[in-house]
Amino acid sequence: MRALATIAVLGSILLLGCEAQPGSTPAAEAPAPKHRSNIPPLHPNNIVSIATKSEDHTTLVAAIQAADYVTSVAASGPLTVFAPTNAAFEALPAGTVEGLLEPEKADALREILKYHVTTSALDAASFRDGQSLSMANGARATIRVAGGTVSINDAKVIASVRATNGMLHVIDGVLLPPQE
Repeated sequence: MRALATIAVLGSILLLGCEAQPGSTPAAEAPAPKHRSNIPPLHPNNIVSIATKSEDHTTLVAAIQAADYVTSVAASGPLTVFAPTNAAFEALPAGTVEGLLEPEKADALREILKYHVTTSALDAASFRDGQSLSMANGARATIRVAGGTVSINDAKVIASVRATNGMLHVIDGVLLPPQE
C-alpha cells in the first residue's frame, strides 16, 4: 500500500493531470505534457494511467507523448517500466530534455524510452543481484541488489506499483542506452 501511495503521488509519472501544488517547483523546470488531449481513455490502473496521475512524472509523460508511445505503453503487456522522476530528468545536462522532445529527435527519444522497458511483469522481489535484463531497444541493463535496495544500472528503484498491464518501478535516474 505504501508503494501504491507513493506512485499515486508520483503517478501523477507517466503522464497526466499534473497541476502545481502550493510550494511546488514551477512547471518551467519540467516540461508539462503538451498533448494531454491525445491520450485515449485508458484502464485506470494501467502503467500510462498511473504515470499520468503522478506529479513527479510529467516529464516522462511528455516524453512518452512526444515519442507517440502512449498506446504501446498502455498495451495489454505484460511490461515492466522503469520510470524516471522529474528530478532524474532535471539532473541531465541542461537542454537535454528539451532537445529530445523536438520532433527531429524522436528516434533518439524512442531509443531512450525503450531502454526503460522490458517484457514481463517483474516485481522488485524477483530481481537478483547481477541479473541482466533485455530491454525493449535490444540492449541489456543490469540489476543490483544490496542491503534491500534494488538498482538498475546506476538508478535506484524508489517505489514499485503493480498495474493491470505489468509493473511500474519509479527510479531516481534516467537510463541511457549503451553506446554501440
